[in-house]
Amino acid sequence: MSTNRKSLSKKQKALEILTRLKRLYPDATCSLTYSTPVQLLVATILSAQCTDERVNQVTPALFSRFPDAASLANADLAELENLVRSTGFYRNKSKNIQGACRMIVNEFDSVVPDQMEHLLKLPGVARKTANVVLAHAYGINAGVTVDTHVKRLSQRLGLTKYPDPIHIEKDLMKLLPQPDWENWSIRLIYHGRAVCKARSPVCLACELADLCPAVMVGGRGAGGAGSRGQGAG
Repeated sequence: MSTNRKSLSKKQKALEILTRLKRLYPDATCSLTYSTPVQLLVATILSAQCTDERVNQVTPALFSRFPDAASLANADLAELENLVRSTGFYRNKSKNIQGACRMIVNEFDSVVPDQMEHLLKLPGVARKTANVVLAHAYGINAGVTVDTHVKRLSQRLGLTKYPDPIHIEKDLMKLLPQPDWENWSIRLIYHGRAVCKARSPVCLACELADLCPAVMVGGRGAGGAGSRGQGAG
């Protein structure tokens, strides 16, 4: 389906992109492996500046040793660091995981909170992590998860002019229906991994190309904001 990008409002374009993403990635779901809300929280903290694939290689041993908030809160920090070392920034991640689990145990009766304002009190938890936990652990679409893929593609597609995740999230929340906030992010992440890559987007193979102001006629490479990305979220 070809669409004249100039004839659409920004909201119309966002909805058309959403429709196409649903068709392209009908079974897209959270890539992290977890069994409980606290395990999802921990996996999401570990995913910062690290691929979900790497996190999923680490978490089976981690959750076998420390399966819940209480065990993580009381873990030997050196052992915890060793278990998550390969995800990068392991000292800071371990400190945040343990601090968050101690707060969950002491202030939330060992239950991961299901409110944004409470989640944001936890060490290592900003809106990206909180949105993931709320959406996938509790079915609550409180916002739009903005990782590096969502940031890059939202800028390239002309849906936001901002560089920071908070403003990008606000723009996307205005453009998209609330029930689709999280599935938008997941499908955009899939598209960022498969087609609209940071350094070499394959524009000729992109089914969003007619909607994208950053598309390159030559087929590979896209200009515009966010064309130089970092890491997978």
